[in-house]
Amino acid sequence: MNIGIDLGGTKIQVGIEKDGEILHQTKGLLKEKDSLSSTLDQVIQYIKPYMEYKVEGIGIGVPSVVDIERGIVYNVTNIPSWKKVALKEILEKEFSLPVFVNNDVNCLALGEHKFGVGKPFSSLVAMSIGTGLGSGIIIRNKLYAGVNCGAGEIGLLPYKDKNIEFYASGNFFSSFYDTTALDAYKSAKQGNQEALRQWKEFGHHLGVSVQAVLYTYDPQAIVLGGSIAKAYEFFKDSMEASFSEFIYPESIKKLKIFVSKNENIALLGAAALVDLSMEHVSGVVKSVHP
Repeated sequence: MNIGIDLGGTKIQVGIEKDGEILHQTKGLLKEKDSLSSTLDQVIQYIKPYMEYKVEGIGIGVPSVVDIERGIVYNVTNIPSWKKVALKEILEKEFSLPVFVNNDVNCLALGEHKFGVGKPFSSLVAMSIGTGLGSGIIIRNKLYAGVNCGAGEIGLLPYKDKNIEFYASGNFFSSFYDTTALDAYKSAKQGNQEALRQWKEFGHHLGVSVQAVLYTYDPQAIVLGGSIAKAYEFFKDSMEASFSEFIYPESIKKLKIFVSKNENIALLGAAALVDLSMEHVSGVVKSVHP
């Protein structure tokens, strides 16, 4: 059994994993984000109840760049007090267990590949669409993070006058229509024509990000996760319509696109970091399968 932790800019989720299932979990909002000691203490307090199990290790996904070897996280998104945190060292000292740290969207990709809809594929990209837009990459059954754990930041590529993330995430609704993706989703469910039009426009921009993934990684499959993926029915058609602009139509025909089905998949992926790191190859490229 492993402990998995999914740490976001506003929330924390901790669970105990066994055989690809989350047996028990705890969720909550991250408090006092301006205080490093308070946030670390909250993480520790969330972990403590699970130490009664026979745990082999702890895996944690964070929304930031990570020194994977040393388990140091830098400039964590929306947690201002986490500029440089030796998270692995801190938690190993506290719990006397091996701790493995990685980017949260990498954990999403790993979870989908090991336990989710991405399991049949040796090459896939998981895209997390929420407040921002990030990607995790599996290449030939290996999690690829890049030299600095920065691979997959498709959302930060230049696009129009900003970047892709500005148009293909929750930013789109707040910036252009003074609403939220959630409210736009609720309105679209009620048949509101303006909301449906907004989602159609959003789908075109997201289609551009999918094309960027294809040009850079050319995967067998793309898995859409994050809160906005729940609105797939409203942006699917316009997203796919944008693919007519893609220069390699045969690649589009072969591509499989899925929506993540398991709300605990990133937590499972975080827990899987423990087993993954036991199969350590070298650097920041690690084998998923033995």
